[in-house]
Amino acid sequence: MQQTPEQNQTTSEESIEIMPSTEELLKAAELKAQEHYDAWMYAKAEGENIRRRAQEDIDKARKFALEKFSGELLAVKDSLEAALTVENATVDSFKSGMELTLKQFVSVLEKFNVKEINPVGEKFDPHKHQAISSIESPDAEPNTVINVLQKGYTLNERVLRPALVVVSKA
Repeated sequence: MQQTPEQNQTTSEESIEIMPSTEELLKAAELKAQEHYDAWMYAKAEGENIRRRAQEDIDKARKFALEKFSGELLAVKDSLEAALTVENATVDSFKSGMELTLKQFVSVLEKFNVKEINPVGEKFDPHKHQAISSIESPDAEPNTVINVLQKGYTLNERVLRPALVVVSKA
């Protein structure tokens, strides 16, 4: 199959690729660079917004962390104030009111995972107890808590205040 000169000319034109000019290459590179720069600036701004929002959330959490706890304690405060307004209070009525208020207070502490450390009869644990003194005790093994001077407390298994204890010694 032989090609005519006209067909031969069009085939040779099709096979020759036209090289883009330097200006066109530069414009294409500048457009590509601008696209990358815009994408980078967008990502940078988005990162700054995320950081700023996270900081605001942390500040709000810090500021209002005790909101629920404080709200629950207000009921205990109201009970104490009500007890003080009673004019004809007897010792028994005052005592029973204080016991009810104490139950209310303990209920609030339990609701927020504040637990009491009252280690009488347990082995001394320096992570939960603070030994004030040690005395000889024939009834208890050495390093056993025999008296609690002040109860300790934990918040979610973390010691808020260690129990002040007296420990037996050998």
